[in-house]
Amino acid sequence: MARLFKKLIVWLITLEARAILARHAPQVIAVTGSVGKTTTKDAIFAALAEGGLYARKSEKSFNSEIGVPLTIIGCENAWHNPFLWVWNLLRGLRALVSGSYPAWLVLEVGADRPGDISSIARWLRPDIAVLTGVPDVPVHVEFFDSPRAVVREKRSLVTHLKPGGRIILNGDDANIRSIWQEFRGAAMRYGLGAENDYAASHYEVAYDNGLPYGIRFRLAHDGSSIPIRTDGALGYPRVYAALAALATADAVGIEPVSAAKGLAMWEPQPGRLRLVKGIKGSIIIDDTYNSSPAAALAALDTLASVHTQGRKIAILGDMLELGRYSSEQHRTVGERAAKSADILITVGFRARLMKEAALDAGMRDEVIREYEQNEARRAGKELESIIGPGDVILVKGSQSMRMERAVEEIMAEPARAAALLVRQEKEWRGR
Repeated sequence: MARLFKKLIVWLITLEARAILARHAPQVIAVTGSVGKTTTKDAIFAALAEGGLYARKSEKSFNSEIGVPLTIIGCENAWHNPFLWVWNLLRGLRALVSGSYPAWLVLEVGADRPGDISSIARWLRPDIAVLTGVPDVPVHVEFFDSPRAVVREKRSLVTHLKPGGRIILNGDDANIRSIWQEFRGAAMRYGLGAENDYAASHYEVAYDNGLPYGIRFRLAHDGSSIPIRTDGALGYPRVYAALAALATADAVGIEPVSAAKGLAMWEPQPGRLRLVKGIKGSIIIDDTYNSSPAAALAALDTLASVHTQGRKIAILGDMLELGRYSSEQHRTVGERAAKSADILITVGFRARLMKEAALDAGMRDEVIREYEQNEARRAGKELESIIGPGDVILVKGSQSMRMERAVEEIMAEPARAAALLVRQEKEWRGR
């Protein structure tokens, strides 16, 4: 019955969403990829807002067969409440007949299974498709025949562009470059490499009283160099998202300098390399939204790049949905942790392989702790006694590992957990 109800709801809200698109004809910017979708979507929205465009974005990570139509309608997920779903459908009808609707939609489109993106793209027909990247071992790969099949699924968003549509893609990503070769005339590239249309250089971490609070870099485009700043989060993933936003803004007629002002006001989403004040004068790099091998390695590189008078601590949970790649990739992350952190804490039985690899890479056994599958909160609580001033603590793991519970134990303001951390809704906290 629950499955039948979900199918009915998806059919009804998709019908309404398609009718709204036909009625109001907004310009659609669709963001996909295996890493950085939400961060990129938020960056694009910040840049468009500074340019004065009336826009709506996907809230949180609304990127599924339910999330995309809900964003178009302008509703939240009603979860298992049939009365709220009826209310959402009524709001959809109101949006359809309303005389006011956003001129731009910035939508996140994801894929857990084969066909997820293509089924949405066929009716969404975006004006601009933004591709963030597909690592060699992407998240959800166990549900696809191969990593290449994941790339093909992401590519389906491009094949359903409206005539004359634009493609903005990560030119540093080897898997995405093949799409640029195929659609070169319509595509613009962003990345760190100088060959990209929008390139970043001079990346640095900004500090206040010895603790990191944001990043700085320069945009090189069309012969000009523009300083870019964003606060509240760290790492090259944020640079890539900002570059994608600058390229998108330029494509819709917003000057890079104006877009840069929007990025300076861009607030990081919870759980995406976000900086959270920790106890005893420490700082937490909260990357607990989800995890994949590429994202975990990027997070560890971010930890390594921070200068601190304290220690660098990594709390890493299992990475799920990797199928036959799981053992190898957990070991790869463990090796990197040995180079990036002074203390390693693992949570989950798969993460034990991280410890083994870290030991093989030269990390001492006495600076490694292990916890079981559902012990993220315990891992954080037992860390409290050894945290000191200036310590930088990275916390990361797959969604169902609930690593935000470890952050809650060591954050300086636990009363603000609902505003600062992921999965604080009643439905999540009850699990």
